[in-house]
Amino acid sequence: MKLRMMGCNHRQAAVEFREQLSFTAEQARVALADFQQRFPTTELVLLSTCNRVELYTASAEGPMPDEQAVIGFLANQRHLSADGLLDRLIHLDGAEAIEHLFTVAASLDSMVVGEAQIISQVKQAYELACDSGSTGPLTHAAFQAANHVAKRVDRETTIHRRRVSVPSVAVGEVVPEFFDTLSDKCIVLIGAGEMGEETLRYLIDAGAKNIHVVNRSSARAEEIVGRLAGTARPWSDLDLLLTSADLVVSTTGATETLITAERFQKIHDARYERLLLILDLAVPRDFAYEINDLAGIYLYSVDDLQSACDRNQQERKRQWPKAKAIIDEETQKFIADLHHRATGPVIRRLREQADQLKQEELKRLMGRLAAGETDPAQIERAIQQSFDRLVNKLLHPPLASLKDDAAAGHRSGLLDALRQLFKLNDND
Repeated sequence: MKLRMMGCNHRQAAVEFREQLSFTAEQARVALADFQQRFPTTELVLLSTCNRVELYTASAEGPMPDEQAVIGFLANQRHLSADGLLDRLIHLDGAEAIEHLFTVAASLDSMVVGEAQIISQVKQAYELACDSGSTGPLTHAAFQAANHVAKRVDRETTIHRRRVSVPSVAVGEVVPEFFDTLSDKCIVLIGAGEMGEETLRYLIDAGAKNIHVVNRSSARAEEIVGRLAGTARPWSDLDLLLTSADLVVSTTGATETLITAERFQKIHDARYERLLLILDLAVPRDFAYEINDLAGIYLYSVDDLQSACDRNQQERKRQWPKAKAIIDEETQKFIADLHHRATGPVIRRLREQADQLKQEELKRLMGRLAAGETDPAQIERAIQQSFDRLVNKLLHPPLASLKDDAAAGHRSGLLDALRQLFKLNDND
C-alpha cells in the first residue's frame, strides 16, 4: 500500500507560482478523468485552493506512477514545462503525507491558523474525486480520517473559535456590542475586493438581509452579490445610502480619504443623530477620524480591531500543542491500521496455502488407511510420514529463501525475520 502527496503551498511557493498550478472545479474534474485514463490503478484526490495545490495519490496493490510521471501529468494539465517543476514541489510519502493531510484539514497549515474554510475545501476536493471515480480504498480511508481529525481538533481545542481576521472580528465581536440582530438593519458595504467579499460572507452568516454593496466598478459589485447576496448600488448613491444606514463597513483601496468630515456633516444632519456604526477596515482609512466626534456616530478603524485580532491569534498559538498532539495520535493510529490492512491479504494467502497442503496430505493419508491397513505399526508409520511431508512442504519456501539469502551474505535480513516470526531463541 502506497500513499503520496505532491504539491505546493503558501509556505514555500509564491502566489505567482501557485496561480500557474491552480485548478477551477471544472478543470479539476477534467484532470481527474485524465489521470484515471493514464494511471488506472492509482487513486487521486486533487486539492486546489488559493493557498495550495496538492495531489494525493494512492495505490492499494497495483503500481503507482513515479514522481516524474506525476510531474509530467501536472505540467500537461496546466500547460507548463516539466523542466525544473519537480524541485519546486513538496514530496511526502506514507506517514508524512497522512500527517500533512490531517494538519491541512485541521487548519494548522493555513495562512491564518484555525480558519474555517479549509475543511470544507478538503471535503469538496474529496467529493469531486468520488464523483469522478478517481478515489479508492486508501483515499477513502485517508480523507474520512482527515474529516474526523478536523472535528476532534475543533471539539477538543478552541483554535477555531478565536477570530483572527479583521472582517471576522469586526462583524463577529464589534457588531454584537451595538446590535442584537442584523436581520432588520440597513447595511452598506463599501468596496468589493477580497476584504469586501470576506466581510460580505460574515455579514450573511450573521443574519444580515438588507445589504447594499457600493463599488467604483459596478460590475464587480454585481458579480459578488450575484454569487453571494445583497444589492449592487451605483457609486453615486453612496451619500444617500449613508443617510439611511445602521451599519457601514468600508474596505476600499482608495489612497485618499473617501468621506471627509465636511462631506459627512451633510449626511449627519440628514440622519437626525440616529445611531450609526462605521467599521473602517481600509488602509489608509476611508472615513476621516473627526467623524467619530459627532453625536450617534461610532467609528472603528482597522487599528482598533487589530489588537483584538492579535489577542485571538496568541490564544490560537497556545492551543497549537494540543491540536498537534491530536494529529500525531491520529496519524499513528491511521498508519498502524494501514499496516494491519496490508498484512491481511498476505495472511489470508498463507493460510490458504497451508490449508491446501494439509488437505493434500489428509487425502493421501486417508486413502492409505481406507485400503484396509490394520497393522498398528504401519498405521503409525503412515501418519508419521504424512506429518513429515506436511512439515517439509510448509518449511520448504522459507528455508529455500533463507538459503539464497545466506549465499548473498544475509543482505535481506531473512535470518532475523525468521527468528522473530517463529520466536526462535538461540539460548533454547
